[in-house]
Amino acid sequence: MSFTLHGIGVSPGIAIGVARLASHSHIEVAHYVLPTQYVDKEIARFEDAVNTVRLEMQTLRGQIPENAPAEMPAFLDMHLMILDDSMLSAVPKQLIQSQQCNAEWALTQQMEQLVAQFESIDDPYLRERKTDVVQVVERVLKVLMGHRDNLPSNESNLADCILVAHDLSPADMINFKRQRYAAFITDVGGTTSHAAILARSMNITSVMALHNALGLMRDNEIIIVDGENGVVIVDPDDAELEEYQLRQSQWLIEHQKLKRITTSRAATLDNVEIELHANIELPQDIPAVKLSGATGIGLFRSEFLFMNRADLPTEDEQFEAYKEVAAAMNGQPVTIRTLDVGADKPLGDLTDHTLNPALGRRAIRLCLSELALFHTQLRAILRASHYGKVQILIPMLCNLTELQQTFAAIERAKGTLSADNIPYDANIAVGGMIEIPAAALMAQAFAERLDFLSIGTNDLIQYTLAIDRADDSVSYLYNPLHPAILHLISQTLRAGEKTGKPVSVCGEMAGDPKLTRLLIGLGLRKFSMQSASLLSVKQQVLQTHSSEIYALTQKILKTSDADKIDGLMARLNQS
Repeated sequence: MSFTLHGIGVSPGIAIGVARLASHSHIEVAHYVLPTQYVDKEIARFEDAVNTVRLEMQTLRGQIPENAPAEMPAFLDMHLMILDDSMLSAVPKQLIQSQQCNAEWALTQQMEQLVAQFESIDDPYLRERKTDVVQVVERVLKVLMGHRDNLPSNESNLADCILVAHDLSPADMINFKRQRYAAFITDVGGTTSHAAILARSMNITSVMALHNALGLMRDNEIIIVDGENGVVIVDPDDAELEEYQLRQSQWLIEHQKLKRITTSRAATLDNVEIELHANIELPQDIPAVKLSGATGIGLFRSEFLFMNRADLPTEDEQFEAYKEVAAAMNGQPVTIRTLDVGADKPLGDLTDHTLNPALGRRAIRLCLSELALFHTQLRAILRASHYGKVQILIPMLCNLTELQQTFAAIERAKGTLSADNIPYDANIAVGGMIEIPAAALMAQAFAERLDFLSIGTNDLIQYTLAIDRADDSVSYLYNPLHPAILHLISQTLRAGEKTGKPVSVCGEMAGDPKLTRLLIGLGLRKFSMQSASLLSVKQQVLQTHSSEIYALTQKILKTSDADKIDGLMARLNQS
């Protein structure tokens, strides 16, 4: 019987093949009390299991294919860091000792506490890291309980097979890369999960968050995976099969065409040049940036250097990471955002949980209250500026006092470097994030004092519409085309034009090709996005005549009815 499932399309494309189910059963953990004389042996059993998993991961690390995406070793390294973190490697031993409980129970209790902490995080990428904790714990539990991994493998031809799994870890993805399935679908996960990021970097069609696909499907059933629309069709009829075979051929042709424009100059039909930059989290992202044809790094999220570790990175550690990226970009701009953590992105004892973490002590507020931390990072960024075109980006600015204090901190860092005879770019550009309504309303005042502005549309939408973008119950209200959002973006772009300062967009709106023409019509000339989105956006740029869309864009800007905006957007993207 044919039926359709709807999930989240995390990597585009059309795949048609037979289902290969990865068996999954929840690991049930029993709780029992140990006699005192067996506690030390139980601790040793736990240590042996951790060491076994560590060795397995290190072995997998050495088996990563040479042509694998740079993200693959980075994510596996992250799992190794999680495994070695004292919260998983030491605390369970303390629980075994104090409660005289079995190792499986102690590890599971600690995992549940860590998962609860991650679930309170506002940032979707960081919240998704709870999955990494669970995946690492499950590997240790399997060793403790004598279970084995059970991904389908050793098949001669998987080119027409689609993997159906409850979840996939980075270690699973290494096997996935080796086996080369046509696509994969999972019950859980989202756009920021490691499996999703790897799927996009490997250009493998995938749909996630299907909830019960594994329970509803059978091995060898024919299924269609539409990664663009997040649709999975099980046992399609002849008409559906024929339609999607045609769509698959068309998609493959279009996808190949996109690669041809990698080195093309990004300019509209009427010769308006558009800068297309990439967003990165770590230096390992640079190979994907190069392949995309990006002409710079518009957003280096430096906070990821601080995550998944028990201590803070030193100045030299930060400097080496920033220098690596700056040198690799060969004189192209590299915009490093200063530490953007806070109550919603916990960082050890520096941050405290609040009832409303999105409005707490985060980003520049935290840095200005922890000046030693800020000073260390500023010195590292300034040192890296000697090796490339580095720029500093200040997140979550709210008022001019914060900006003045930030300038003072930068000058102090410059002064100490000069005293130490360490070279740096004395004229390094400093920009500010426009991501809260107050900043957008004061955009001209900020533009007059800064070298550039960058609009963070994700938070701008969240703060303007009073919507937690991580809350599924109100996600339907998260609308980048809300008239208020368009006015704030337009006002910021006008402020840049009046002051002669460049303005970019580095949020998700920049990477959505359906919004490319609208943003160009509003006056945007600098986009920054994930590397995987860049060629699709470039294609829109190359097919756009900026002067012809201006009138329709202004009509959209003057419209307050959301339904009318949708109709006008359809016209805009057809022109």
